[in-house]
Amino acid sequence: MAGQFSRFYKFCVRVARIPVGAVTRRHWEGQENLPKEGGFVAVGNHISEFDSMTMMHFMTSAGYPIRILCKEELFRVPILGSIMRSCGQIPVYRESSHSRDALSAAIKGLQAGECITVYGEGTLTRDPDFWPMRMKTGAVRMALHARVTLVPVVQWGAQDVLDRYARRPNLKGKKDVWVKALPAVDLSDLYDRAEEPEAWYQATERIEEVICRGLEQIRGTKMPHRPLDRKSAQLPSKKQLGVAAKAWRADHPGKLVTARSLGELDPYLESVSKSTNPSTQEDS
Repeated sequence: MAGQFSRFYKFCVRVARIPVGAVTRRHWEGQENLPKEGGFVAVGNHISEFDSMTMMHFMTSAGYPIRILCKEELFRVPILGSIMRSCGQIPVYRESSHSRDALSAAIKGLQAGECITVYGEGTLTRDPDFWPMRMKTGAVRMALHARVTLVPVVQWGAQDVLDRYARRPNLKGKKDVWVKALPAVDLSDLYDRAEEPEAWYQATERIEEVICRGLEQIRGTKMPHRPLDRKSAQLPSKKQLGVAAKAWRADHPGKLVTARSLGELDPYLESVSKSTNPSTQEDS
């Protein structure tokens, strides 16, 4: 089993499971695909600020005290930051001289037999229909350097509890939430090329493909396009998505976000984009 639970970690897990249990009907699948021993990387898609809670519940219920790579800003939040540090979570300092620290810490954890969890895109997806964006190479780089297993994990439904960029959760009734661990992706042919960017890109494309196909199975529909780059002009900004989704929710009270049809948010985004200066769009 990867890693061991500290007493404080166990306490935090018990506390965190209370809200997850109160607002979700959990559909946990594929836990048999998680390695029984040794460190490994779990890489997932990111659809809601709430899905870190569902990911935690899924992994810890299978016996894995995960360490998640999180943006450094969260560690500066009073109380939350102290809890995250005490539970061994790893801060990511983006675009700074400390940006490599997270990768080094993760590799050391993997070599020590821990489970390191990463959101492949590095941020919430900005695809209007919640499909994954192009993934960064961080997850495969740590897996290749540590020569460990990499397990893709797909999530769906957490956005019904807390919509992307929304400030208030939907606490009315329990929402169906899926977390599914897929079979490990074999990267052993690339272990000896761990320093080569081309190997990183090849491995990342394998992970992208598996996660997209896995999400299609859960959603019961085909992804209509290839994953878009987070800097693509085809993707709306965080502000545009937040405003458009809020307007959609106001027009559809009681309707679940996952019940929204493909493209249903587009008219709202078009309306918002007419009043938004493209130069102000955020891409992080």
